Amino acid sequence: MRLKKFGLNPARIHHIFISHLHGDHVFGLFGLLSTLGMMGRKVPLHLYGPRALSELMDYYSRYFGPLPFELIFASPAENEEFIYENDRISVTAIPLKHRTQAFGYLFREKSKPLNVIKEQIEFFGLGLADVVKAKRGEDFVTDSGERIANSRLTLPPYHKRSYAYISDTAFDPGLSEKVRGVDLLFHEATFAEKDKKLAAQTLHSTAAQAATIARNAGVQKLLIGHFSTRYKDPIRLEEEAREVFSHTIGVNDGDVYSVPLRRQKRE
Repeated sequence: MRLKKFGLNPARIHHIFISHLHGDHVFGLFGLLSTLGMMGRKVPLHLYGPRALSELMDYYSRYFGPLPFELIFASPAENEEFIYENDRISVTAIPLKHRTQAFGYLFREKSKPLNVIKEQIEFFGLGLADVVKAKRGEDFVTDSGERIANSRLTLPPYHKRSYAYISDTAFDPGLSEKVRGVDLLFHEATFAEKDKKLAAQTLHSTAAQAATIARNAGVQKLLIGHFSTRYKDPIRLEEEAREVFSHTIGVNDGDVYSVPLRRQKRE
């Protein structure tokens, strides 16, 4: 229902990453799978998460299956590792400190081919094979033996964008190194600083602690959420985080945040 409310077509979902097996992070999965089944989905769906999720899916299949499509499951190891990769993106699982096995996920774009300047193609008389080589970063050698630097033929490469999702976790300073320099970081901020002891007891983080991770990691922007319902106005959590890291936004369901494309500077 939430996907429909926000205009998202569930049929376009091919990979689902589950952080851990607490109800507010996994209950919606079962309705989604059943909906996809009733829609007649045939293409496989890839599911990633803690090992116990496989057992949970066995129960689901036993009582509510079978599904008309293949469900492919993969679980990260206890240590940080690549869990998914294609020609455009890689996904790394990040172990978190919570009351049950939990993972965050780091999404990184791969290098895009360089854009060859149209006017230079015509000026130097580049053929198709030459353009392909230029896109790979190679120089062009003319018939007379003159070497034309790739930087004269192409636009500067795009910055490889990155997004990290850190769900329920105790404050862990070591996370800063694992998400260093990402463009966009989501980090849970369940509690205010006045409830710091409760955060430690329940293995959650405060808004200020999330901001500390972002500041120490040198990220571009921090999103905080997963606010406890004890706070009628979570704006205070955003304010606490901004006192530590000014580029912080408190999020709401349905909000959309983009990481803009930007070109790198030539070395």
